[in-house]
Amino acid sequence: MGQGAGVRESCGDERRQSCGVLRNDNCMTRLLIPAISGVFAVADWVAVHRRQRSLEYFCKPAVMVALLAAALALHPESTGQRAWFVAALALSLAGDVFLMLPRDRFVFGLGSFLLAHLAYIGGLRLEPGGLSTARFLGGVEVVAVAFAVFGRPVLRAVGPSSLRGPVVAYMAVISVMVAFAAATGDWLALVGATLFYVSDASIAWNRFVNPFPSAKVVIIVTYHLAQFALVASLLT
Repeated sequence: MGQGAGVRESCGDERRQSCGVLRNDNCMTRLLIPAISGVFAVADWVAVHRRQRSLEYFCKPAVMVALLAAALALHPESTGQRAWFVAALALSLAGDVFLMLPRDRFVFGLGSFLLAHLAYIGGLRLEPGGLSTARFLGGVEVVAVAFAVFGRPVLRAVGPSSLRGPVVAYMAVISVMVAFAAATGDWLALVGATLFYVSDASIAWNRFVNPFPSAKVVIIVTYHLAQFALVASLLT
């Protein structure tokens, strides 16, 4: 009996040690993948600043692939929310590829990111802590002010062209995404959504209203930080 109990205790210790190793490996994986993504992001920022297109063609999609892997490696409270965020990241990856191609694929990129924002909205609606109507309305008020400042000049510059409908639809969807991020009460989600809005507003301003110095750097830095924050919000 004593020997049997000793064997069982030894097996239990081995299992606990094994589980501890697995937990450490998972923790290392969750830390390593975002770090790799961060390295690719900084390299992409440098490539954009120096106009090194070949490096940008590699690093820009690599950032999103690494972030996709990071999101899949996380164990958030809501796996449904993670699924929506993974879909948003995949659609963002497609949008990145369309927008960096030598030929103008702006509408395809716009459509991909519009779908990405819809996916983010789907995920934000599943916030484990619930949504606040008051915070949602507060977010709506903020994006309404942002539209008055940035949106109207963009629409005036776009004019009655074929792009007007897609641009209006995109503005509406990203505004709703920001409002939902505010409704979660998750500061990382709100920071991510806000930075996404800033990045996209910079794209629109630079393309349609008035090109400004370092626009491409501002756009890519705020975009990557937005995606990082949104992925990180899965754990808060």
